[in-house]
Amino acid sequence: MNNSIGGIRLDSKKWNEAGAILDSLQDDIVVTDQKGTIVKVSDLTGSIYGVKSDDLIGKSVYDLESEGLFTPLATPLVLEKKKKVTFVQTTKGNKRLLVTGVPVFNEQNDIYKVVSYSHDITELMEMKSYLENLEDEMERVKSELELLRNRFSSTHGIIARSVKMEHVIKLSLQIAQVDANILLLGDSGVGKSMLANFIHQKSSRKTGPFIEVNCGSIPEQLFEAEVFGYEGGAFTGANRNGKAGLVELAEGGTLFLDEVGELPLEQQVKVLKLIQEKQFYRVGGTKPRKVDFRLVAATNKDLLQAVNEKRFRKDLYFRLNVVPITIPKLKERREDIVPLIELFMKRFTEKYNRQRTIEDNAMQIMLNADWDGNVRELMNVIERMVVISHSTVITAEYLPESLLEPKEEYTISGEVNLNDILSNVEEKLLREARERYQTTTKMAEMLGISQPTVVRKLSKYQIK
Repeated sequence: MNNSIGGIRLDSKKWNEAGAILDSLQDDIVVTDQKGTIVKVSDLTGSIYGVKSDDLIGKSVYDLESEGLFTPLATPLVLEKKKKVTFVQTTKGNKRLLVTGVPVFNEQNDIYKVVSYSHDITELMEMKSYLENLEDEMERVKSELELLRNRFSSTHGIIARSVKMEHVIKLSLQIAQVDANILLLGDSGVGKSMLANFIHQKSSRKTGPFIEVNCGSIPEQLFEAEVFGYEGGAFTGANRNGKAGLVELAEGGTLFLDEVGELPLEQQVKVLKLIQEKQFYRVGGTKPRKVDFRLVAATNKDLLQAVNEKRFRKDLYFRLNVVPITIPKLKERREDIVPLIELFMKRFTEKYNRQRTIEDNAMQIMLNADWDGNVRELMNVIERMVVISHSTVITAEYLPESLLEPKEEYTISGEVNLNDILSNVEEKLLREARERYQTTTKMAEMLGISQPTVVRKLSKYQIK
């Protein structure tokens, strides 16, 4: 009977010669019949699996798999696919083998033997795992270096010395690498537009345009024409050649929808369709236009509350809110105030060609201010002082009156006594210290009290 292995015929009478050839190879070679019984192995096979090679003859590969000697099996895979298969096998000793199974056909073209040979790739797999871990570590180090560079940089006016703002920058750098929708949250003036531009500059779309659409400043009747554009003759007074809208201008770049919470309900439907399908119609047009952009939206509104009050579409909210990033108020990241002052001083002294410095008293007042207008208010105050000051040293007299007024006034009344006032002040100072310092030891040093006292008072006012 003539047999073939992968198309090569072997005379069964010359089996001993074939066996000698197999044994001469430095590979693990196993021959089974169609039932999975081992009929031949190479000398190296036993050492691979931690047994004697002769002990494998006559045993079923299915039984050996049940005993945990190796898994998965070549024989059933070859019988199922009726062709050569290659896969990774794991042995009892946790070795990894690259196994190839080959069918042997008889003259009736039926499989009656399965030959499998393997190579030990344990070291290669370990090397692969090591390289993958190394790549992950390199990526982590790269991200940390990027974070450190931006922590001390003033790119787009963003400063991140505080823990809270550092977290914002770290998350922004991470999400900038993918095209997921981002929703920037935070009070007016915290720097949502700056962060949106920062994300764009750190993304793969940085060479494309950054198009900002202020949803609260465009009159409702002009919104579609401004955002989606219009065809020639679409309405009276329109350009006869038509006009591309802001969405079209964002092709290949980033579309930033600022104050998205101000969108009228009627326009929300069209914006939702734009985000879902990345296509739109110009005003007066009948042909859909495709556009490729990355979406970043921002709002100082509570969109979830607006959804509950039926002022904002729920489906649009969930489309926008894929990755929310909340920018903290300036008074919640006081470590950033001094570097922000330095940044704006440098910017405006160069702009107006004036040498100016800020005296310590004025600096201390600004450090203690609440800054309800956040970074925007701080920037405006610095510009104003640089412009109106007459001397090179800016004193407190140039600060706005709102920053010079006492924050709280207490008067004697039947409703509030001294203990209540002292408790209110104590709680406020503890909360500010908790926001600024991460440990109770640091808080104790700043407040001039013992660490156990700090712990007790935090518990008293339920400050976490």
